[in-house]
Amino acid sequence: MVVTKDTIIGDILDFDQTTAPYFFEIGMHCLGCPASRGETLEQACEVHGVDADELVKKLNEHLSKKA
Repeated sequence: MVVTKDTIIGDILDFDQTTAPYFFEIGMHCLGCPASRGETLEQACEVHGVDADELVKKLNEHLSKKA
């Protein structure tokens, strides 16, 4: 999986649950909430005041190490 700013958060978590700490780091603690799981990465970053490009980079680096 390659994460982009348009990737749905629920899809990322379904693909690899070990990505959850990256969401916790940005203050997104309600990962089980249907609303948050349906947001794009960019939408969540906007709400939490985080640079979406930086989170995309971190997630892709994390996932590439598991491949």
